[in-house]
Amino acid sequence: MDLPLHAPAQLRAHLKALRKASGLTQTELARRLGIKQARMADIEKHPELISTAQFIQVLAALGVEVLLRQKSTSPERPAPKGDW
Repeated sequence: MDLPLHAPAQLRAHLKALRKASGLTQTELARRLGIKQARMADIEKHPELISTAQFIQVLAALGVEVLLRQKSTSPERPAPKGDW
């Protein structure tokens, strides 16, 4: 399953979709990570608040890898705006 990520706000829906596609409850995923279900609920609700290392651990527990791929863009196209 490929889930393009264009904005941090999409992380919440993507994490939930990945967990459900894996057939896991929050409790089961939390157990895999060695955390409590309430913490997993917090992570799913606000994934932008966890560290990159924690985010990659959650993805690994879901059997997902991070892939960064260069988009083909024209030279005139401006870079996406962010919280810089």
